[in-house]
Amino acid sequence: MDDPLPPATTITVATVTYNAEATLQATLDSVAEQTWPHVEHLIVDGCSADGTMELIRHYVEQGEDSPHTRRLIREPDRGLYDAMNKAIDAARGNYIVFLNAGDRLHAPDTLATVARTAEAAPALPAIVYGQTDIVDNQGHFLRHRRHEAPVRLTSACFRDGMMVCHQSFYARTDLARRVPYRLRYRYSSDFDWTVRLMRIAERTGQAMAYTGAVLTDYLQEGLTTRHHRRSLFERFRIMAVHFGLFSTLVRHAWFVVRAVVKQ
Repeated sequence: MDDPLPPATTITVATVTYNAEATLQATLDSVAEQTWPHVEHLIVDGCSADGTMELIRHYVEQGEDSPHTRRLIREPDRGLYDAMNKAIDAARGNYIVFLNAGDRLHAPDTLATVARTAEAAPALPAIVYGQTDIVDNQGHFLRHRRHEAPVRLTSACFRDGMMVCHQSFYARTDLARRVPYRLRYRYSSDFDWTVRLMRIAERTGQAMAYTGAVLTDYLQEGLTTRHHRRSLFERFRIMAVHFGLFSTLVRHAWFVVRAVVKQ
């Protein structure tokens, strides 16, 4: 199914894959079961060499019987964030969220919750967001995410870390196109991206709407987890850019201490 999306609050779920055969199916299933009909599932594959493409092709073919739109972009990329930029450029929904292989939408009505939260506002919010749970490879609950998303979100909240998980952060697509991911960051460009988006919302007086719900089941072993020490150093650099070096040193000295201890 590759028809234009209907005129409503539409959501593009972007899934970036590369050799993701082991974890992708759970992600595809969680999107397929969504009750909200105005959904585009956009999969950007960096020319996987395992069985990933077989899963994707089967999923896209099954989409002919689904109210959702399922699309595939398959071409080489310069890494995760380059592929995410491709997704932003290609997205057709009012909102875009990134749900990569192994991560799952928390419940069948998750996207309906996001859409209804957006529609309840006087104007479509710049950002819609919610909470995140951490799960294992089988999707079993492990714990709530250590950082709890605040009821009132501002960019200043991120002085204390990534207060909203990237996978539970729905950005209005027209704004997302104004701030593509910076490819100079390899592991934490999502942190930089979310802060820049929030700053746009604040400058222009646009809302950031809280759903009050858990939106994502986040797989514990993601890219940032696997490159934890490098990610900490990179995130520290990004915080210094956005919030100042002195403030970052004072508020997050434990980042530096923990990274040095792990060396």
